Amino acid sequence: MPVTDVITDEKNLTLTVIADFAHPVSRVWNAYTDPRQLERFWGPPTFPATFTEWDHRVGGRALYHMNGPAGEKSYARWDFVSIEPERSFTVDDCFADESGEPAPGMPVMRMRFAFEATDQGTRMTTTSDFSSLEALQTVLEMGVVEGTRLAMGQIDAVLAGLREWFAGKGTRMEVLTDTMVRITRVIEAPRTVVWRAQTDPALIPQWMLGPDGWSMTTCDAPAEAGGTYRFAGAPDPGVEGEPFGFDGEVLLLEEPFRAVTTERMTGMDGPTTTNDLTLTEEDGLTLLTTVITYPDVATRDMILGTGVVEGMEMSYARLEEVLLTRPVA
Repeated sequence: MPVTDVITDEKNLTLTVIADFAHPVSRVWNAYTDPRQLERFWGPPTFPATFTEWDHRVGGRALYHMNGPAGEKSYARWDFVSIEPERSFTVDDCFADESGEPAPGMPVMRMRFAFEATDQGTRMTTTSDFSSLEALQTVLEMGVVEGTRLAMGQIDAVLAGLREWFAGKGTRMEVLTDTMVRITRVIEAPRTVVWRAQTDPALIPQWMLGPDGWSMTTCDAPAEAGGTYRFAGAPDPGVEGEPFGFDGEVLLLEEPFRAVTTERMTGMDGPTTTNDLTLTEEDGLTLLTTVITYPDVATRDMILGTGVVEGMEMSYARLEEVLLTRPVA
């Protein structure tokens, strides 16, 4: 986690975030001034950012929006005030409407991103100035501190590159909060291919099987937002185990980027989770990121204790084998 300190100064109406990176200033600067890289970590998990306009010059502007798990969008705007290449840039940051016009009655803050070389790499200090204590408190109450920590927790893979960051690591799980975990896996295939493997009823049973010796008996794959899905499996003859399945609702389906679904065990009154899957392609690799939100910490620990991460690794390893031996167009 690169964030090393967050300082709230109500007297001077500032919020300062300090982050340290094991990369040179030029690399960190590039990540913050390339909208395609920036949108991979600017929004927190389950609310990724999309930059629709980027004019990185004094007097220029950037428009972006956060994408919620049910399709909701929150718009914002940067106006570039000053730029010193590989040293700093300053923006006026405000909430906006869909066309980019500032939202009336919402706080505006001036943000300065400063980059400094250190013995370990780079220190970035982001200082936000507010016009009033009320404006500062409004942003704090919206969860900006926790949101910033969670968002910047995604940047290391961007700075290092997927091939280096995930080399040989298999399926990884990170606990983000008491009710949220992030599970990541890299597959050596284009995003469109991985998306098809996640949604095509003809392909899913070839890899989403759980342990060896099981077969998928029901594959009603998610087809559209507002619909439902259901998967069920059973042990092959002579293999121990009881059949089971899971189902849920499709909250969002944006091919080939993102799928958000609820999930519960079929026929049980047990807890429901929300699974937010995003696919990111880089250098011929696709990063699958699944953010799972649980109703409470006890449910989180109970489900993780069943070996769900190990089961996902079995499935993803099988997916890689399927794509290697039977390439998907």
